[in-house]
Amino acid sequence: MTDVIAPASAKLIFGDHELDLPVTVGSEGEHAIDVTKLRGETGYITLDPGYRNTGSVESSITFINGEEGILRYRGYSIEDIAANCSFIETAWLLIYGELPTSDQLENFSAQLTEHEMIHEGLKNAFDNLAPNGHPMALLSSMINGLSSYHPDIIDPNADFDSTAAKLISKVRTLASASFKTSIGEPIMYPDPALGYCANFLHMMFSVPCKRSDIDPDVVDALNKILILHADHEQNCSTSTVRMVGSSGANLFASCAAGVCALWGPLHGGANVAVLEQLARIHNSDLDVPGFIEKVKNKEEKLFGFGHAVYSNFDPRAKVLKASADKVLAKLDVDDPLLAIAKQLEEAALNDDYFKSRNLYPNVDFYSGIIMRALGIPENMFTVMFAIGRMPGWIANWKEVRDQKSRIYRPRQVYTGATQRTVVSIDQRD
Repeated sequence: MTDVIAPASAKLIFGDHELDLPVTVGSEGEHAIDVTKLRGETGYITLDPGYRNTGSVESSITFINGEEGILRYRGYSIEDIAANCSFIETAWLLIYGELPTSDQLENFSAQLTEHEMIHEGLKNAFDNLAPNGHPMALLSSMINGLSSYHPDIIDPNADFDSTAAKLISKVRTLASASFKTSIGEPIMYPDPALGYCANFLHMMFSVPCKRSDIDPDVVDALNKILILHADHEQNCSTSTVRMVGSSGANLFASCAAGVCALWGPLHGGANVAVLEQLARIHNSDLDVPGFIEKVKNKEEKLFGFGHAVYSNFDPRAKVLKASADKVLAKLDVDDPLLAIAKQLEEAALNDDYFKSRNLYPNVDFYSGIIMRALGIPENMFTVMFAIGRMPGWIANWKEVRDQKSRIYRPRQVYTGATQRTVVSIDQRD
């Protein structure tokens, strides 16, 4: 814990009035002014568009220091977690606060295997969905649809452990089924003999007449992608899950809302933007040096470099770069877009323009090129993000429940018309 000396309160002065507001200090030295009583005592509210300076919750799940490039899950650095843990261990850590013991991991894995199937009625429902529908639309719909086949989870007193295991397990089955539906292939059943990531790859790429070969390095790369996306403080989708959960909505409904929030291109679509950028370079008369000159001249935007949260470097990118190098070398994929990506990475890492601005490749850059190399289509990238983020959403939903949070209800500053009187329609012309 960081030793921090902070004042017990902050003084707000407006006109002839003064108000003492308590100061809260987090375990990593973050300071917050508690304005809980502001409106009740003064009639004022704070105005913070986008909540960029507003802490809506005290949370013990994830810590980020963007200035120093730090990301920790429950106190463990992301580098340590990615090097030593599986995605399932990471999920347990986020949800329950500690790394699992061998017995806990064995029992949790057994629960995931037990719940990996989806009801045949729900599986058949995919047949009635538009085959060209976006996999995120199918995924959010089917997560909500799960509630119909598990009515017990709607009870506020439902067994949380079982509900969480069901969702983490079934989301990969639903995601792969969404993909298969979108390309017109038969939905594959899960294989209980396979681990979490290998099983997902099996359901994605096997067909009834031929099982896909699953390379251990590919499984490891997917494992790291999911770990690195498992939580990221109070981002748009996580805040959405917390807000919906604060109403008392069940875990499935809350996480389905998170999927919808993640679908937005400003949130979950960053790695798609990376591939679209590579395609634009490939389909133009520009080479990589020419594209970089346009970026320097502010004629092009550069996707996949720098990060809104990390002003120095994205610690997740360092982890994923090693996986990207290994997978690309092993698969030896002949893909012009991946070749452009490596050229762009090399140029940016060695160009003073990018180095001086801390425009290093971020996690979206490397996750995009890895998934491209694995044969995962771009419309599935955000689905992969959702699978990875599920433990973080579940952990935050649980925290809302455990803290007995009041329903989230932001205020507003109204700027519309003042009171008016309705006139008859013949007087409106």
